[in-house]
Amino acid sequence: MSRVKIEEPHKYLFTAKITTRITDLNYGGHVGNDRIFAFMHDARVQFLKSLGYESELDIDGLGNIQTDAAISYKAEIFAHEDISIEVGLMDFNKYGCDFIYRFTKADGKLAAIGKTGIIFFDYEKRKIANMPASFIEKIE
Repeated sequence: MSRVKIEEPHKYLFTAKITTRITDLNYGGHVGNDRIFAFMHDARVQFLKSLGYESELDIDGLGNIQTDAAISYKAEIFAHEDISIEVGLMDFNKYGCDFIYRFTKADGKLAAIGKTGIIFFDYEKRKIANMPASFIEKIE
């Protein structure tokens, strides 16, 4: 069976911090896959706020839409653990890029690597839009 392989960027641009809660656990006693996706979303929003964007719906007048997502699990995460989520970008095209998320536990152990593809979207016109030049400037 083939496994998801997520390539990592040469460098990460931002680190989000989270502490897991008891409500993040699934019946297996560890953080559920749905919560990992939610943590990726939160890390992306924190990263965008660090660039001066108050909303994913207003990145220089455009929003973004997630086009795909993947997670590669490396270790279990349990309740009340402090997790660092590094955020990096790669695979740029004129409409968007991939956000890569590296989950590291407080003891330094790699817990997961995730990816979400995003494109920029003009919600007024209901059309895909080119990545704003100002966004590119902020991440370079």
